[in-house]
Amino acid sequence: MRISEIFRLEATQAELDFINIDIERDTPLFLDPFFLSIREDNFSLVCTRTIRSFFQRVIDLIRNNQIDDARRLFSHLREPNSTCLGLSKGRPQGRGVGNLDTNKIFNRIVGSRAIQTGLLQDLEDSVLFVDQFDKDKLSDMTTNIIREHLINYTNNQCRFHGIPLANEVPSGYYWNPQFLRWETSYCEHLVIEGRKILLVPKGVVSYKKQYTARRYYQHFVTNYLQNESLELNSALVQRRADGRRFVTKKDIQERNPFSKDFLREFTRLHPEVLTEFKENTEVNSLTNSELADINLEQICNNLIARLRTIQTGNEEATAYHKLVKAILELIFYPNLINPILENEIHDGRKRIDITFDNAASSGIFHRFSNNMDLPSQYIMVECKNYSSDPVNPELDQLSGRFSPNRGKVGLLLCRELRNKDLFFRRCQDTYRDQRGLIIPFTDLDLIEILENYNDWNRDYIERKLSDIVREITIG
Repeated sequence: MRISEIFRLEATQAELDFINIDIERDTPLFLDPFFLSIREDNFSLVCTRTIRSFFQRVIDLIRNNQIDDARRLFSHLREPNSTCLGLSKGRPQGRGVGNLDTNKIFNRIVGSRAIQTGLLQDLEDSVLFVDQFDKDKLSDMTTNIIREHLINYTNNQCRFHGIPLANEVPSGYYWNPQFLRWETSYCEHLVIEGRKILLVPKGVVSYKKQYTARRYYQHFVTNYLQNESLELNSALVQRRADGRRFVTKKDIQERNPFSKDFLREFTRLHPEVLTEFKENTEVNSLTNSELADINLEQICNNLIARLRTIQTGNEEATAYHKLVKAILELIFYPNLINPILENEIHDGRKRIDITFDNAASSGIFHRFSNNMDLPSQYIMVECKNYSSDPVNPELDQLSGRFSPNRGKVGLLLCRELRNKDLFFRRCQDTYRDQRGLIIPFTDLDLIEILENYNDWNRDYIERKLSDIVREITIG
């Protein structure tokens, strides 16, 4: 059964921030440290620092010939069956690393001499240069290293959805980048049928098809050797009928068959090709349609119908808040991720209804900080289930949550604006006073976006949001 079914969340994958795993079988998705490293959201940045801290510690120990100490760091890379991600058949069992494989992996890393020669600089490079090491092992290692961050994420999502957590549960080992050591603790944890379960943000998983040894060999190493062969006018050069010279990939690859040993030696001589590979490897968040077999039009229609049935007032405020979160999760994914409900600030003296991590790499959410000088690492959301228009106190409440560290962009969700011109002038005053940017959304705005939502084309949403921002900042 999937998480949404077990806890009766009445939500599809499109309305959830985490992978809606089936706890009885693995989902063939992976945690990819390369993908995490090129993302800019807070979750990915924190995880990347932790991963790099662990691997740099391994590198330092091996280069200092402290092999036994380095080997001990690998002893905590157990089989993680808590995420239900990977390639196991039947009940999840974390086939990647495993107790028996830990020594083998470590010996292959040391034996490859890739660390001593400087080839291995990041954990993800292991899939390029270490024999019999691939995406499932890398994903399992990553899970172990960032376990603490996954626990925190899981607990936040459980609190948001009202999923019960067990108290005083052993966390399992996780890497502490501050003290450069493995640690364990007792904490709140999601436990289902006696099993500890970790939820993973859907925006950070991948099929791991881009950062692979085969792609590096096929599209970068081989291309380099083709050009080199042409420049040297080697025996592999042929001529077309019009006199143009060429070298086939087949001939290059027959002379230099694929192997990780070959990749290690080639990269030692030509490190710039590895740099080019990294700079030209793009990984994007999977769409909701790629993550699950869903009918997006039906989901949007259902959200619209539910929004229309919720009455204004305190009695249905919670239902309105949760529905708004589901709608925002759908329409702004993958730009906004990791929603936290009622996030406390100022030592608990103030609360923000919902806080999203800003994970945008393009579009309006990316332009806030890059083009408009508006800190926006987090996007704050306030929901007002009022029967009347929000007024100055509501705007002041949201702008009072802004800061350079949290961000200065927020969404204010309300049922309608009877005097839209007056409310927009108030938002303009807030912006012109440099107190931040407040973007209003009414039911009609949400319904309009849902009616035009397309998982593969976000132009409509971008235009809609950009028009509202332009009216406030310029109009």
